[in-house]
Amino acid sequence: MAQGTTPVHPYVPNSAPATKQAMLEAIGVESIDEFFNVIPEELRMKRPLDIPAALDAEAELQRHMNGLLSRNRPTTAALSFLGSGCYPHHVPAVCDEINQRAEFLTAYAGEPYEDHGKWQALFEYTSLMAELLEMDVVNVPTYDGYQAAATALRMAGRITNRRRVIVADTLAAGKRAKLETFLSGVLTIDFVAPRPETGRIHHDDVVELLGPDTAAVFLETPNMIGVIEADAAEIAEFAHRQGALLVCSTDPLSLGFTEPPARWGADIVCGDIQSLGLGLHFGGANGGFIATHDDERFVFEFPSRLFGLAPTRVEGELGFCDVAYERTSLAMREDGVEWVGTAAALWGITAGAYLALMGPHGMRTLGDTIAVRTREAMGALAEIPGLEVLHQRSAHWREFAVRFPGRKASQVNEALLARGIYGGADATTVFAAGSPDTAVYCTTELHTSNDINALANALKEILS
Repeated sequence: MAQGTTPVHPYVPNSAPATKQAMLEAIGVESIDEFFNVIPEELRMKRPLDIPAALDAEAELQRHMNGLLSRNRPTTAALSFLGSGCYPHHVPAVCDEINQRAEFLTAYAGEPYEDHGKWQALFEYTSLMAELLEMDVVNVPTYDGYQAAATALRMAGRITNRRRVIVADTLAAGKRAKLETFLSGVLTIDFVAPRPETGRIHHDDVVELLGPDTAAVFLETPNMIGVIEADAAEIAEFAHRQGALLVCSTDPLSLGFTEPPARWGADIVCGDIQSLGLGLHFGGANGGFIATHDDERFVFEFPSRLFGLAPTRVEGELGFCDVAYERTSLAMREDGVEWVGTAAALWGITAGAYLALMGPHGMRTLGDTIAVRTREAMGALAEIPGLEVLHQRSAHWREFAVRFPGRKASQVNEALLARGIYGGADATTVFAAGSPDTAVYCTTELHTSNDINALANALKEILS
């Protein structure tokens, strides 16, 4: 499978040296290196990538991949209270059935020559999300909620023409790193910490940082320890007085229990749709949404695709189409406000199927159920000597923090796993400065009272 010393990879198109050379000659280029002249010399790698040799046969590749995958241990192998970004919610069978339909799975972007309902499916998804969020405009999903948050803040900077944002420091470490990286050189970030006694952001702490150069305030509710931001409406009001926007990250599934952020003043709402029928997939699946009101100032700052309706040549007929396509990098190339390309549209269709199946009543029942389970678990664990359930007076949804004074959460988790239970996520793995004696526990509609009792009994035994 090689010509000379250069490998030919069976799964990499046009990797044969002769083919590469013919392509270079056809476009009048001496070598592939010429394509990278625009990249500064000091940023280029000077050595080959350290990757293994090509596998020659499909059967060999299949065996290799099965070996890698067998190292995984699914959370379903034990009773799990893990969350912190990917959550164990029920995935109705219809979601996977629709996700795997050939016209959705293989129709790359749903262009007219290959579309078999994909544009309509994405339109239905964005319409259902808009109804849930009480917003007018929702994008085709970005890669994940981290990217959606970063893009939402960049949008706010362009809309206000300001260069500073205030960000609630209740973020997962990876999300914080994403914001710092994506906003670097464009927006300055001032982080505001939650009050230790409540686990939420106090409006006075935000007001101290607000100024005429503030582009936006960023809140996440429920935050990464499950606390619902009770001061959100006041913070939005103070931000608007300064001419700043309020950007809110939320889990759409929580809106069956909490008010949509648009009701209390959020200008841009973003988040991840993982909880909407996407499942876990050993760390996935994810898709980021961004939503705004139907305001041209906001619509033209979306980098990602938007779908809507337009009349066709046939009298009275409507078709599904791109909205304001001219604003995207697909149309403007390097002049686009941000790059947009292949993202997570298929997960949007899957989430649309989930929302259509659940309906308003189903979402409300599910949201309430999770809230009840969360408070039930908090109450059961609060009775156990040797641990402290934090922020009990604050409203919670799905997650809560537990402190083990004098012990490491990782040690408690090891003891729980020996008893067939995945404990809460170690705070040091969730937050940039998480305390080693703290863990974040997750409860969903899949947890029963018996599951919560099993966790409580195991912790009593371990801490006694």
